[in-house]
Amino acid sequence: MRSFLPGPIRGALAFLLYFLNSIVIIVPLVTVAVTKFLIPFSFWQLISRKILDVLATTWIDVNTFNMWLMQDFELEVTGAEGIEKDMWYLVISNHQSWVDILILQRVLNRKIPFLKFFLKKELIWVPIMGLAWWAMDFPFMKRYSKDFLKKNPHLKGKDIEVTRKACEKYKTIPVSIVNFVEGTRFTPGKHSRQNSPFTHLLKPKAGGVAFVLGSMGELMTGIVNVTIVYPNGTKSFWEYLCGKIDAVKVHVELMEVTDDIIGSYENDPDFRAHFQTWINGVWEEKDRRIDQLRNAA
Repeated sequence: MRSFLPGPIRGALAFLLYFLNSIVIIVPLVTVAVTKFLIPFSFWQLISRKILDVLATTWIDVNTFNMWLMQDFELEVTGAEGIEKDMWYLVISNHQSWVDILILQRVLNRKIPFLKFFLKKELIWVPIMGLAWWAMDFPFMKRYSKDFLKKNPHLKGKDIEVTRKACEKYKTIPVSIVNFVEGTRFTPGKHSRQNSPFTHLLKPKAGGVAFVLGSMGELMTGIVNVTIVYPNGTKSFWEYLCGKIDAVKVHVELMEVTDDIIGSYENDPDFRAHFQTWINGVWEEKDRRIDQLRNAA
């Protein structure tokens, strides 16, 4: 099926399979989510979160089968030693395409707890998926420009407050919190406008990572540092559905959560400077890793 179908037909069929899988899972997921809202007792809150995670993990399993069935590409994964499914992790990754999310889910599903992504607030309006993300306690963050905050200073720190509230929910059950540290997908135009010092990456945004570690550092088993490379160039989600990706390389590194990267990013200027230096060092190494993965035979 993968080889003889024309690209647009393959893309339409793949999209249909993803859509049907989402439709099937959304009914029990929303049912549990509604009861979670209506029954405020802590024991049911915990049980409902576990049920929701099982449903979402099964949804990813079916999506992974769809990926195998409809997209014919070589997936090479290195690293990943030492990760476990019953621990708390912060997952950080470079970001180039919506396809990154599917790759992360395929590589890490059932190896670590279910992945929860920090999402732009606007994504809550995505049909079906927005409702699913809300039910799964995905944190929706509103980003404001510097000019907007100058005119509305009372909104400063609102996105960080969302981070804090989300982290409180995650203390009762193992979770993997995903942060695309660059804050947006990489494009040559964004790279140029930022005057980024990295060859393959945008500048890292340290605040979200720092606040997750500041809120949950004592629980975090480690940082799962993922590097995703498309050797023949990044493709759009539609191009992915049509089978235009022929290879993906993923490197997974488990990093230790040390005391020096846990602190008050908002209130301690010295710690903030230290943390920014640390995350820039991680990004320098990731930039070199991307070169290695691109150039490897």
